[in-house]
Amino acid sequence: MSSDLEVYPLASAVGAEILGIDLAQPLDAGAWEIIETAFHNHCVIFFRDQVLSPDQHVEFSRRFGELQEYPFVKGIPDYPELIEIVKMPEEVKNFGAGWHVDMSFEQEPPLGAVLHGLEVPPVGGDTMFANMYLAYEHLSDGMRQIVDTMYGIHDSHEPANHSQNYKGMSLHGKEGMTRKYSRHRLFRTHPVTGRRSLFISPDYCMDIEGMTPEESRLILDLLEKHATREEFTCRFRWQPNSIAIWDNRCTMHMALNDDLSARSGGNGFKRVMRRSTIRR
Repeated sequence: MSSDLEVYPLASAVGAEILGIDLAQPLDAGAWEIIETAFHNHCVIFFRDQVLSPDQHVEFSRRFGELQEYPFVKGIPDYPELIEIVKMPEEVKNFGAGWHVDMSFEQEPPLGAVLHGLEVPPVGGDTMFANMYLAYEHLSDGMRQIVDTMYGIHDSHEPANHSQNYKGMSLHGKEGMTRKYSRHRLFRTHPVTGRRSLFISPDYCMDIEGMTPEESRLILDLLEKHATREEFTCRFRWQPNSIAIWDNRCTMHMALNDDLSARSGGNGFKRVMRRSTIRR
């Protein structure tokens, strides 16, 4: 199997497509080594034309590590570790819109995620990824001194925002969950590669410890603009049965809100994705 695999970078900074494999089948050691190496080298990897049952999705995801439940959204029946992310045709906003690091509001954010496109539109609803290694490495000396000494405060916001604001997900909110906060340095060191990366999460990190909200915003907005420079990013266009797997320890991502038909009051597109979250 491993001799059939081909790895093609999607952009110079981040992302690669892997061809010549059926993830529904057992992986031999050679194939897994290629996938794992590409994951660490490119930070996010993509596969096309993958038909996975929930069992196969879970089994493949566990190659990367132990799975965990998403804190504010119920799993699908019989699979608590899998959630469905749904945008209905009349909705403008995608779940996961806005640059973010998954669950940065946790004390230990997850390693990554495996996202499977079940129902995707012909155009629209793409996902952007940013390489946070490069964002850190290209900071000025003065800004790096700030980043190396400061802590960001991450806020999950109200739990209902993660499900109840989306019509297709309105019944998936978990009861009894409370708002979460965490404190993290503005950089982190990857446990495998040893490289430092910038650690901001614009959807969740709103303040810098020891600074006023106004001062925090000046620095965080500047860092977001820097981190999402086009030369640090890639854009993935979904097709049915595509899969994206990102390393949450060195990337940010966002789903694009580009459904113009829905925005103008017309009938837009429906988008249904299935996701597993990989614990550290």
